[in-house]
Amino acid sequence: MAQTAPSFGIKAGLSSSTMKGNAVSNLNNLIDYTNDAITSSGRTGFFAGANVSIPVSELFSVEPGVYYAQKGYTLNGELNLKGVEFLGANAKAQLQSHYIDMPVVLKANLGGLQVFAGPQVSYLAKADLRTTAGVLGFNVLNRKMDATDQLNRWDAGLTGGIGYQFSNGFNLTASYDHGLSKVDANKRFDSYNRSFKVGAGFRF
Repeated sequence: MAQTAPSFGIKAGLSSSTMKGNAVSNLNNLIDYTNDAITSSGRTGFFAGANVSIPVSELFSVEPGVYYAQKGYTLNGELNLKGVEFLGANAKAQLQSHYIDMPVVLKANLGGLQVFAGPQVSYLAKADLRTTAGVLGFNVLNRKMDATDQLNRWDAGLTGGIGYQFSNGFNLTASYDHGLSKVDANKRFDSYNRSFKVGAGFRF
């Protein structure tokens, strides 16, 4: 059915985020690493927010939205936390970033199937660095530090994905966010946000 008037929607789901580029060096003012014996992996979080779908034709609509989104990444390996030195294979440092994402996408409505893409601007509300370390199965360190000043407050990027809109208003989506701005506040390191999102929503 052709959509003839703007409609309001809500959406929430899970995300898997990481950083591409020099992610390890991005937090070098807080963490030292030894002999490059570390690996980076993604952080699982969630997102939630609302959007407005504005039809421009029977086939296309423009959809601005505002979402809270958890992002970040995890470092595992031999880390030295400044101020509290430790060394061990069980060491972990997780960057926990909290963003407000503001995408504006062009959406093609192909029956129930939907395809969308567009620009996205994100604002970093807060970022914490949680460090943990264990020896022989015992947790010997669990510390959280404010890392907000280490990161760029604004991030510009692209987002796109697919979805399916059911006739009762329920919908499912899968999308990918590709950050284009350097995350490091001083722009010394080429590290960029990347996120996969899977969500469910309802259109009123």
